[in-house]
Amino acid sequence: MLGITDLPTYVLGTVLIVLLPGPNSLYVLSVAARRGIRTAYGAACGVFLGDTVLMTASAAGVAGLLKANALLFGVVKYAGAVYLAWIAFGMARAAVGMWRTRHEAVAESAAPELSGEGAGEAPFRRALVISLLNPKAILFFISFFVQFVEPGYAHPALSFLVLGTIAQVFSFCYLSTLILGGTYLAAQFRRRKRLSAGLTSGAAALFLGFAAKLSLASAG
Repeated sequence: MLGITDLPTYVLGTVLIVLLPGPNSLYVLSVAARRGIRTAYGAACGVFLGDTVLMTASAAGVAGLLKANALLFGVVKYAGAVYLAWIAFGMARAAVGMWRTRHEAVAESAAPELSGEGAGEAPFRRALVISLLNPKAILFFISFFVQFVEPGYAHPALSFLVLGTIAQVFSFCYLSTLILGGTYLAAQFRRRKRLSAGLTSGAAALFLGFAAKLSLASAG
């Protein structure tokens, strides 16, 4: 069917992959908790665009180039790790401020900050950069997609388009669930500053872990 082999296995694998926690989903959740549904979907669009670029690059063979060129892979890898660490630093700085003021009254309209930029933050752009600076994702996409495309099919681009669309649909459903859940968390954060500070600290630690994991990634 459209040059795709074993579609049920692909669908199952895609669902499991989408459900794995990562910097993209965590960032979208944090935006939803801090700035509401509309802005969170803006961040989600950054994720969708980044994933689309990675899928297209993978289908075009860019992932193979990264895998073959250790220097190029290293540049992309460490750039991504530094960016994630920078986000972790911003979150940690915000968490410290929350812990210091945890006994102060919080206005009902105040929004919790899970990053250090607040209103000046550009969620779409940041989510896009987080998505793109992930060489392991490029390598994953090409190694995963290739398994489900018939080598002799006359229109492989169509096969990749169908597979990519399926992945994006599941990603949209998952991120929508996180966004709606994030709005509930926002209400809790407004009332409980200790909770907000604690979860911000946890988010900072997770992003630092993502940065460390990416810096240790190999192209093999």
